[in-house]
Amino acid sequence: METRLFATAWLHAFEEDTAEGAVYRPRGSPLPLSRRPRERLELEADGTARYFAPGPDDRPVEQPGRWHDENGVLVVSVGGGTELRIVDRSPGRLVVRVQRKG
Repeated sequence: METRLFATAWLHAFEEDTAEGAVYRPRGSPLPLSRRPRERLELEADGTARYFAPGPDDRPVEQPGRWHDENGVLVVSVGGGTELRIVDRSPGRLVVRVQRKG
Protein backbone atom coordinates (compact mmCIF):
# COMPACT_ATOMS: atom_id res chain seq x y z
CA MET A 1 0.00 0.00 0.00
CA GLU A 2 1.42 3.39 -0.95
CA THR A 3 2.71 5.41 2.02
CA ARG A 4 1.45 8.78 0.74
CA LEU A 5 -2.09 7.51 1.20
CA PHE A 6 -1.43 7.29 4.95
CA ALA A 7 0.93 10.24 5.38
CA THR A 8 -1.61 12.74 4.06
CA ALA A 9 -4.78 14.48 5.15
CA TRP A 10 -7.11 14.43 2.15
CA LEU A 11 -9.40 17.43 1.57
CA HIS A 12 -12.63 17.32 -0.43
CA ALA A 13 -12.11 19.36 -3.61
CA PHE A 14 -15.84 19.56 -4.33
CA GLU A 15 -15.21 21.86 -7.29
CA GLU A 16 -13.70 18.83 -9.07
CA ASP A 17 -16.41 16.26 -8.24
CA THR A 18 -17.54 14.10 -11.16
CA ALA A 19 -20.22 11.52 -11.81
CA GLU A 20 -17.64 8.92 -10.72
CA GLY A 21 -17.41 10.40 -7.22
CA ALA A 22 -16.15 13.07 -4.87
CA VAL A 23 -12.57 14.22 -5.48
CA TYR A 24 -10.12 14.55 -2.58
CA ARG A 25 -6.71 16.22 -2.84
CA PRO A 26 -3.77 16.09 -0.42
CA ARG A 27 -3.59 18.90 2.13
CA GLY A 28 -1.33 21.58 0.69
CA SER A 29 -2.73 21.23 -2.83
CA PRO A 30 -3.69 24.53 -4.44
CA LEU A 31 -7.42 24.59 -3.67
CA PRO A 32 -9.45 27.77 -3.99
CA LEU A 33 -10.75 29.48 -0.87
CA SER A 34 -14.27 28.46 0.00
CA ARG A 35 -16.98 29.57 2.39
CA ARG A 36 -18.15 25.97 2.38
CA PRO A 37 -16.14 23.89 4.88
CA ARG A 38 -14.11 21.07 3.33
CA GLU A 39 -14.48 17.52 4.54
CA ARG A 40 -11.21 15.80 5.46
CA LEU A 41 -10.20 12.15 5.42
CA GLU A 42 -7.18 10.64 7.18
CA LEU A 43 -6.21 6.97 6.91
CA GLU A 44 -3.70 5.06 9.04
CA ALA A 45 -1.79 1.96 7.97
CA ASP A 46 -3.26 0.03 10.95
CA GLY A 47 -6.77 0.16 9.44
CA THR A 48 -8.09 3.12 11.40
CA ALA A 49 -9.59 6.20 9.78
CA ARG A 50 -10.77 9.66 10.76
CA TYR A 51 -13.35 11.58 8.78
CA PHE A 52 -13.98 15.22 9.59
CA ALA A 53 -17.27 16.73 8.46
CA PRO A 54 -18.66 20.20 9.21
CA GLY A 55 -20.68 20.35 12.40
CA PRO A 56 -23.64 22.63 13.16
CA ASP A 57 -21.35 25.66 13.47
CA ASP A 58 -19.17 24.63 10.48
CA ARG A 59 -16.25 23.52 12.69
CA PRO A 60 -14.99 20.04 11.76
CA VAL A 61 -16.40 17.16 13.79
CA GLU A 62 -14.35 13.96 13.86
CA GLN A 63 -16.03 10.69 13.03
CA PRO A 64 -13.67 7.80 13.82
CA GLY A 65 -13.79 4.74 11.63
CA ARG A 66 -12.01 1.79 10.06
CA TRP A 67 -11.01 0.89 6.54
CA HIS A 68 -10.43 -2.37 4.68
CA ASP A 69 -9.50 -3.42 1.16
CA GLU A 70 -12.30 -4.97 -0.86
CA ASN A 71 -10.84 -6.25 -4.15
CA GLY A 72 -8.71 -3.14 -4.67
CA VAL A 73 -11.34 -0.68 -3.45
CA LEU A 74 -10.67 0.83 -0.03
CA VAL A 75 -13.89 0.90 1.99
CA VAL A 76 -13.97 3.32 4.93
CA SER A 77 -16.78 2.93 7.47
CA VAL A 78 -17.27 5.88 9.81
CA GLY A 79 -19.75 6.81 12.52
CA GLY A 80 -23.34 7.57 11.66
CA GLY A 81 -23.55 4.88 8.97
CA THR A 82 -21.39 6.67 6.40
CA GLU A 83 -19.37 4.54 4.00
CA LEU A 84 -16.66 5.99 1.76
CA ARG A 85 -15.49 3.82 -1.13
CA ILE A 86 -12.18 4.95 -2.63
CA VAL A 87 -12.70 3.80 -6.21
CA ASP A 88 -9.63 5.48 -7.73
CA ARG A 89 -6.40 6.71 -6.17
CA SER A 90 -3.13 8.27 -7.19
CA PRO A 91 -0.51 10.24 -5.20
CA GLY A 92 -2.37 13.49 -5.86
CA ARG A 93 -6.03 12.47 -6.05
CA LEU A 94 -8.66 10.20 -4.54
CA VAL A 95 -12.08 9.55 -6.05
CA VAL A 96 -14.58 8.62 -3.36
CA ARG A 97 -18.16 7.37 -3.57
CA VAL A 98 -20.04 8.34 -0.43
CA GLN A 99 -22.99 6.32 0.84
CA ARG A 100 -24.97 7.50 3.86
CA LYS A 101 -27.26 4.92 5.41
CA GLY A 102 -30.41 5.70 7.34
